[in-house]
Amino acid sequence: MRDAVGEPLSDLCVRMQLMAATSLFPRLATGSDAPALRFPERTLSYAQLAGAAGRVAAALSGMRRVAMLAESRPETAVAAVAALEAGVPLIPLNPRSGEAELTHIVDDAAPDAVLVAPGTELGADLPQVIIDLDAPAQSLPAVDAEDEDPALIVYTSGTTGPPKGAVLPRRAIASNLDALADAWAWTETDVVVHALPLFHVHGLVVGTLGPLRRGGWVMHLGRFDPAAAGEALAGEATMLFGVPTMYRRLADAAEDSPELAAALRQARLLVSGSAALPAAEHERLQRLAGRGVVERYGMTETLMNTAVRADAEPAPGTVGPPLSDVEVRLLDEDGAVLDVADDETMGELHVRGPNLFLGYLNRPEALNDGWFATGDMATRRSDGYIRLVGRQATDLINSGGFKIGAGEIEGALREHPAVGDAAVTGEPDDDLGERVVAWVVLESDATEDELIDHVAGQLAPHKRPRTVRFLDDLPRNELGKVQKKRLGKSSD
Repeated sequence: MRDAVGEPLSDLCVRMQLMAATSLFPRLATGSDAPALRFPERTLSYAQLAGAAGRVAAALSGMRRVAMLAESRPETAVAAVAALEAGVPLIPLNPRSGEAELTHIVDDAAPDAVLVAPGTELGADLPQVIIDLDAPAQSLPAVDAEDEDPALIVYTSGTTGPPKGAVLPRRAIASNLDALADAWAWTETDVVVHALPLFHVHGLVVGTLGPLRRGGWVMHLGRFDPAAAGEALAGEATMLFGVPTMYRRLADAAEDSPELAAALRQARLLVSGSAALPAAEHERLQRLAGRGVVERYGMTETLMNTAVRADAEPAPGTVGPPLSDVEVRLLDEDGAVLDVADDETMGELHVRGPNLFLGYLNRPEALNDGWFATGDMATRRSDGYIRLVGRQATDLINSGGFKIGAGEIEGALREHPAVGDAAVTGEPDDDLGERVVAWVVLESDATEDELIDHVAGQLAPHKRPRTVRFLDDLPRNELGKVQKKRLGKSSD
């Protein structure tokens, strides 16, 4: 197989490795007519992407850092490539940010300008760089940046306070995407399809920059639609990236569509992240698509830490072993390292490796001897696979002298045939300290006592919910994560 400009792809891969220290996306230099980006409204080849990004990069000359309105459109990908190739740190902005959040980020990061598509209005008083895909192309500048230089400043969701800007260096992006390539046998022949938001590392770094670093291409659907995902997989797409809510909608649609089920069977790899995929959905997709879904685990501050490998069996309930060069450890509440791998003993997960961020913008050091405390509680299997059991701040429940992980109970609840979705929180209790409370979305009739007994039959009795509250839907963010603080407010 040869590239559109006549270079054998095996030779191209060698060139990519040699050039990795300078450009994050070596295929941009080939002038290839092969596709790089496809959005519903526009497809760009590598040559066109390089020309558009070169024009934007020229406008960024001399700037200290810039923001971009990260809409799900090709201009966002062009802006990201331009800033990274120009060596100018880039701040992705959620296009749905409220005025207070946007003001906080702009005041905190103080970007010199914001990159926007033509006709875009942004509620911030900043100079604008317009990304006009029809403007004359310009050559990309030579990359003048080192591995430790900041590349992206991605703001956290702000669940425990004002959003903080995690400063990700070029080293983290390159090493992490290369480690995922090793885990997933990801090459230039792969075509990734997804509909993930582009203001977060899942959709922007893994889902968009990942294919470009490999020299393959990405299809972004604009918005998620099972039929559109199926059409892509029935065509050229080989890998699908999604979150659990997307996979659930795919499974629902595939139940009534043999064509969609057949398209899913054509995928080389189905990847889920950002939240746990319930075991029931794993089983349903295995039945419908004839293949399992692999999960991975990452954070804004660390990019991806673990991943189930493409050549391994999917392991429902786990997020796989650490990626190459990534170290993990579990610490107890006193800060002592837990040297156990029994899939039972819980500890806070700490990670260390080239994937880590440099720290938070304008804030004190976030690392301890190179280790980052994730705040996630986990267990470890004898084969190194990690099982997440919840967030230390919101998902670790102290009840009757027992430490209980909310994620384990949520998984048990989702195994009940009447349960469509579930979340678990802890609430103050005069007797127990905290009582386990379940928030459940039903698909068919079930009583509170029935669900409590179901959990008690699946797990240790002390893990059973003491209260079950029924909802029409769980509040989730754009990445499918349950917003548990909103559950607490709804119980007032």
